[in-house]
Amino acid sequence: MKPKLPFQIQKRQLLSLFIFGILIIFSQIAFSIYKKKQHYEKPQITFISPKIEELILTEFNPNDLDESQWKNLGFSEKQIKTILKYKEIVGGNFKSKEQFKKCYAVSEEKYEQLKDYILLPETNSNLKNSTFDFKPYEKKRLNIKGKFNPDSYSQKDWENLGFSEKQSAAILKYKNYLGGSFISKEKLKECFMINDEQFSQMSPYLILPNKTPENLTQKFEKKKEKEVVKICQYFDPNDLNQEQWQALGFSEKQSISILKYRDKILKGSFKSLEDIQKCFMISPEKFEEMKPWIRLSVVEKPKEEKPIITEKTDYSKINLNEISFKQLREFGFTEKDAAGILAFRKKLGGFINKNQLLETYEIDRALGEKLIYDAKIDNSHVPKYNLKDAPEEWLKKHPYFRYSADRIIFYRTTYPDDKKIWKWLKLKPEYEEKMRLYTINDK
Repeated sequence: MKPKLPFQIQKRQLLSLFIFGILIIFSQIAFSIYKKKQHYEKPQITFISPKIEELILTEFNPNDLDESQWKNLGFSEKQIKTILKYKEIVGGNFKSKEQFKKCYAVSEEKYEQLKDYILLPETNSNLKNSTFDFKPYEKKRLNIKGKFNPDSYSQKDWENLGFSEKQSAAILKYKNYLGGSFISKEKLKECFMINDEQFSQMSPYLILPNKTPENLTQKFEKKKEKEVVKICQYFDPNDLNQEQWQALGFSEKQSISILKYRDKILKGSFKSLEDIQKCFMISPEKFEEMKPWIRLSVVEKPKEEKPIITEKTDYSKINLNEISFKQLREFGFTEKDAAGILAFRKKLGGFINKNQLLETYEIDRALGEKLIYDAKIDNSHVPKYNLKDAPEEWLKKHPYFRYSADRIIFYRTTYPDDKKIWKWLKLKPEYEEKMRLYTINDK
């Protein structure tokens, strides 16, 4: 009998391997069939728009705002730097709302939110030939004819050099601040009306020393320290006039704006520290400096206390689409609530039914329910449209349509029929119900 070699495979082992191979092949086929029968549903994606905090705005001049005040208006640090740089490009000041609107850091929506509160004219006919119409990167060269001493230049000379009338006046004011002489190239460069490009053009022609003498440097440092206004006595902000606000460290324009805010927006007086803090002309740092010294003559009312009704109004005859700020305050709403109701009504284009008033953000609901019970409503003048004909601007700004505006505009190019557009929108019933309030019913 021959001995078996260790590598030889017996028949039983070979059969086992064959069966094992068949099992593996069968498993693969079964898994492939199972996989084909599976149906995977695509997840439904819903875009949630971020909630935008609504600002309580007052009148302001964009030429008077510092970085913290721009931040209070809802701009980011990057946007603020762009706005301030743009302001320099157009000559140091915005001259009209139209010019401010063209700043590429201010979106269309943001401008619409702010435009009614900006203390600037709508347009300025003098802007037609201004630096605003120049190309953004075009560098305007100064008209320098030879070496010159800037101390001897009049306003007309600075204008002939290439500066505007206001810029020339500001440069001369800066010279007077220095004591009647620019002293050195170093000091002239510090003038905020002369940018780096302009100074580079002038520098080789200036008859001035390069550096400021040490004794004069120390003198200016001491002068700057003296100029810091320190408040050291109590005062009532309701008694201050323009000159007294300026004595507290505010500019002429800022003082005028503070007085307008007090007299027009707050109806003649600051009633609380919060009223002062909300003024855009007063930065947070300045408010903290003033706060310990403020003594208000008007006692702040408790928050629960309702305004005293001096004149009685018959609210059963009042139309909710015509009710005024004064009438809402008389009914008992706070200034914030009354302003919120009117702002929401304006965005809607008018209320279709009374209950829409209660959708106003964070108003006194009990008082709102009482008003809609007492008052009447006339919605005959509220604008309505078909989806296929509605203006794009209206769709994008209306609170009920703006989140679906892009889809409506897209669908109606292919399906110019309201029924089909509604079908393709696939809205939740409660959203569709609100939107249909402002559309013309198809029959």
